[in-house]
Amino acid sequence: MQREEIIIEHSQLVGDRSGPGAVIHPAAPPAGREPCGPGGQPLLGGKGGGGGGGKLTAINRTHHFTQIIAALAVSIGPLAAGLGKGYPSPAIASLQELQLRQRGNYTAFSVNDQQASWIASLSLLGALFGGMFGGVAMQYGRKRVLALMSLPFSLSWILTVFAKSVETMFFTAFVGGFCCAIVSTVTQVYISEISSPDIRGFLSAIQKIAGHLGMLISYMLGAYLDWRQLAMLVSAAPIMLFISVIYIPETPSFLVLRGCDEEAHRSLQWLRGPHKNVEIELDTIRSNVRTSRINLLNRMSTLASTTSVPNGGTTSQQLPTHLQDPQQQQHQNGNRVSARLSQIVRSCQLPRVSFDTVVSNVKAVMRNARLVKPVSITCGLMIFQRFTGANSFNFYAVTIFSKTFAGMNPHGAAIAVGFVQLLASMLSGLLIDTVGRIPLLIVSSVFMSLALASFGSFVYYGQTNKMLAAASFDLDAQNGNNDWIPLLCVLVFTVAFSLGISPISWLLVGELFPLEYRGIGSSIATSFSYFCAFLGVKTFIDFQAAFGLHGTFWLYACISCVGLFFVIMVVPETKGRDLEEMDPKYVRTLTINR
Repeated sequence: MQREEIIIEHSQLVGDRSGPGAVIHPAAPPAGREPCGPGGQPLLGGKGGGGGGGKLTAINRTHHFTQIIAALAVSIGPLAAGLGKGYPSPAIASLQELQLRQRGNYTAFSVNDQQASWIASLSLLGALFGGMFGGVAMQYGRKRVLALMSLPFSLSWILTVFAKSVETMFFTAFVGGFCCAIVSTVTQVYISEISSPDIRGFLSAIQKIAGHLGMLISYMLGAYLDWRQLAMLVSAAPIMLFISVIYIPETPSFLVLRGCDEEAHRSLQWLRGPHKNVEIELDTIRSNVRTSRINLLNRMSTLASTTSVPNGGTTSQQLPTHLQDPQQQQHQNGNRVSARLSQIVRSCQLPRVSFDTVVSNVKAVMRNARLVKPVSITCGLMIFQRFTGANSFNFYAVTIFSKTFAGMNPHGAAIAVGFVQLLASMLSGLLIDTVGRIPLLIVSSVFMSLALASFGSFVYYGQTNKMLAAASFDLDAQNGNNDWIPLLCVLVFTVAFSLGISPISWLLVGELFPLEYRGIGSSIATSFSYFCAFLGVKTFIDFQAAFGLHGTFWLYACISCVGLFFVIMVVPETKGRDLEEMDPKYVRTLTINR
């Protein structure tokens, strides 16, 4: 009986229609008849009453296997991004160590510390512009964008292999970062839109695991390969992404947004399994997408009517009677716009939005409370994610360990950090959906602050002891017996970062934004994240010159403490909540917030 009551409530929500999603089943079917679902199929999948509950569960059981397959396919993009993210650490060391050595027919060239910082950070600057472009490109399809961007992504790394000057590496780093940001943005949105609420956190963690796996591979092979050979290895990952996305469907939300209901049904059926009744979920997506489309088009119509007012225009009450014809003409134009919008809604087609249109509507969109709050939360988390030292360890791991350790191999320590980061990311997929977002963020911020402060303190006392030993000519003072202390601090920081703020900040990008703003919202958050990452990586060398290595990590510890208060006071808990276009309550909420 509970199943029928749910369908009645949903039908009343979306209105009377003749489609399969609008079928209202009686609360008590006549004797001898089976309650029927959409299309006249038996709702319980069997006869009579005995055992009906179990058969009902079998029909509506979500099939998670295909969702995992689709998430793994698109996660090759984050794998390629992880390979590129881990590339600068061994590559910079290789450039500085092998700068005088000729390898084959390639020309060797040298890089200084500032040039090395540009090689590491320009990929993030390219990612800044890629994040801006990613939200606009997403209107052409999540799957299509992933396939198209994988080709220039691979080409940028192939050009790196044959680079003969540091300027060429600057260019390829920028282009690679540009493509990487688009792939990462679209991947997160794709996974959020195809996944069921009960495994969305797990599937979102898959792409983080893939990214950390790519970093680990770069660290491991970077200890044996030079920077050209490692770039050749990275170039193969985007090609694998291009091949894998061919065999997965487009997201149901995007297909419904484009009016392709039949394709959306096939996509959702493939994602949920052949025995899952997807009509209710699809009908909910369809009704809420329609409502969000009407609101978005109404705002565009209002903006168009506002911009069509003549300069210095006055109201009809201020104009004489014989001068009101322009106002009447404006109303006629507004009626024509409204008629066009109604035609678009009826045909279930949303026109493609040009880049100029997006730019012209940024101010109007940003004034909407339903976008401002998610932007503030996600961008705030990105600040504390990027300025707490994680990028410094990722891009300068070998360099930092070389300056910190007295006897331990810095490449081995970088591999250990990458391995622990991978394990922590695998564990985060289980904890996010069980413990919740906020508890993990709080614990993450606390341990990150402690680890950063401890690492900075060890570096400070290590440098002090080194100077005292040099003054007293004690050559045995630095024997490497205490190298495990900074390594332990870095490992604790890595676990805390990978379990908390790293995966959750990106997960909230896909969860907090409404569907009609998800493209531009994800673009804003991603671009801001990469802008902060660019500043964090580029200024690490400057901070180190100004405050010393120990002062730099003390600064990161203070920023992490501020992030703890931000999480407690601002960030909401989204554990177990549906995305808005899949939640029947979304229509009522959207109407109230208009």
